Amino acid sequence: MAALLFAVTAVLLAMSHAHSLSPEEIMKRAEALQSWIIEQRREFHKTPEPGFAELKTRSRIMRFLESHNIIYRYPYAKTGLVAYIGSGKPVVALRTDMDALPIEEPEGVSYKSQNEGWMHACGHDGHMAMALGAAKLLKEAEEKGELPPGSIRIFFQPAEEGGAGGDLMIRGGALEDTEAAFAMHVMPHLPSGSVHTRPGTIMAGALSFRVTVTGRGGHAAMPHLNVDPVVAAAGLISSLQTVVSRETSPLGSGVLSITMLRAGDAYNVIPDDVMFGGTIRGLTHEHLMFMKQRLEEMAPTVAAAYGCNATVDWRLAEQPYYPPTVNDERMSSFALQTAAALLGEEQSQIAEPLMTGEDFAFFCRKVPCALLFLGIRNESAGSVHALHSPKFTMDENVLHKGAALHATLAVEYLKAFATKPSSEAAAPEPAPPAAATNSDSSAEDDEYDDGDEKDEL
Repeated sequence: MAALLFAVTAVLLAMSHAHSLSPEEIMKRAEALQSWIIEQRREFHKTPEPGFAELKTRSRIMRFLESHNIIYRYPYAKTGLVAYIGSGKPVVALRTDMDALPIEEPEGVSYKSQNEGWMHACGHDGHMAMALGAAKLLKEAEEKGELPPGSIRIFFQPAEEGGAGGDLMIRGGALEDTEAAFAMHVMPHLPSGSVHTRPGTIMAGALSFRVTVTGRGGHAAMPHLNVDPVVAAAGLISSLQTVVSRETSPLGSGVLSITMLRAGDAYNVIPDDVMFGGTIRGLTHEHLMFMKQRLEEMAPTVAAAYGCNATVDWRLAEQPYYPPTVNDERMSSFALQTAAALLGEEQSQIAEPLMTGEDFAFFCRKVPCALLFLGIRNESAGSVHALHSPKFTMDENVLHKGAALHATLAVEYLKAFATKPSSEAAAPEPAPPAAATNSDSSAEDDEYDDGDEKDEL
């Protein structure tokens, strides 16, 4: 009897898959949305907002979801939300980020930032546009009965740029019952339209630090009566360069960079103190913690040799620790195969790991995941400048491919990881957080209620 039930269920699953969307059909429909997706990206680009303050951004997303009858729940991490398409198991998540950078955008485009001092210089505007395109494709498939059994959750996450918004969404319960997650990041150093990922670590863990060296200031003409923190800071900065070059394996990957240095204001005065700061990064948590330990040990010791004191502040309140982003081997292989089926074998490539940080790492600590890079390098489109540059722009002609890839990853995951007959029944939908779902407050741009959520890490 059990064998008969398994066979019947398998046939029903096969029949449902036969009517679900193929990668070719998803791409065809995404191509028809190309202009619309570009328009969405430009609208997001006009109104960049800081992390945990993406109010206009969130309202725009809510209006889109409501107009397409897509259920969403909020708030997560103050300004985040999650959209729900489909029902039952398996449950797969797609994640996009929402926040901008404190960069002044130069003149040059008609859709230039209208929020002075802020710019979408990391591609999050494109990420959101691709996610909305995927939501549009997936909801249409659900309404036509083309979606395989299972649930898709689309995470619109705040504060990726240093605020660990992904961690806070997870702590708020947004990832509950999710079985796998995928995310995508545009990359201007990779050929436009190509997709890259890898099993294992794909992006580094990161910490920022501030070191204060304290001496005794006085007249520059009488240095022997002072204790010069400038000389001590210079000695410490030079010594720290040996941590990676002489204390870690040349086969490993680590970065210790000093990026700022501030001392006195007068040419003839030795200051009382010097502050410098920077970042450490490693492809493993252990490597990063070793560099952290060595900086903490060297700072007071080297400073003491110059008669000074030194303290280290890891700035965790302003910029929490981001662990390395570690892709699941099975999910990264699945993502590469899916990209090849959608875009062609030559467009699906193994990625080189990067030393930049990414808070999708928090998702990868909880569920099997894969972060993918979408190439946008196109000289004719001016898409050649690095992320976080005021000159950054993107080849918008690949955004529909990113939307198609998001949708295809979700659909193919539901097919490949469909609930077996012997599995438990589909879990009920999680209870919503403090605020109501699809409420009238979506139109509010100026205030929000984050319920009882806490920002402490």
